[in-house]
Amino acid sequence: MNKTSSVIAGALLLMIIYSDTIASDVKTAHDFTFQAIDGGDLPLSHFAGKAVLVVNTASHCGFTSQYSALQNVWSRYRDKGLVVLGVPSNDFGGQEPGSATEIKEFCEVNFDVDFPMTEKVRIRNDTPHPFYAWAYKELGGIAKPRWNFHKYLVAPNGRLVEWFSSPTSPLSIKVTKAIEANLPK
Repeated sequence: MNKTSSVIAGALLLMIIYSDTIASDVKTAHDFTFQAIDGGDLPLSHFAGKAVLVVNTASHCGFTSQYSALQNVWSRYRDKGLVVLGVPSNDFGGQEPGSATEIKEFCEVNFDVDFPMTEKVRIRNDTPHPFYAWAYKELGGIAKPRWNFHKYLVAPNGRLVEWFSSPTSPLSIKVTKAIEANLPK
């Protein structure tokens, strides 16, 4: 091997080592765990290899009717590799005051929801759930939830790829195109 080839080979080896180090320090959504609405851990790593639409929800909000659209999206894409994950929160207007049992019953009775849901969590202020603190860091302040039914799309590899504001319907072309582009191949 000549001197130029040795230098190039050495540089490539350093790039490979360095990129592995960087990759191991970077978190993905798969590093976070919620508590399931029925109790027990709900690690997002359980959804590795699938796209995940994470939506902070509330039962007494002007956007609560989006539960129907979320169920529709879940029904349409779950066999293609999408998970819709409902994350109840009482942080916006106190619009989710109920217990886990009450929230689950409300969603099932009124909207036939059968997609996974978490226990109620903090989304904002000083103590957001670690997933939300990470999402803020990853996508910046513009992507922070401002109200209930804010949506984050997680790619099958665990990376955040998109966010959608509360008024954006889960059935909008913008959301469905993003979902379709991130379904597992």
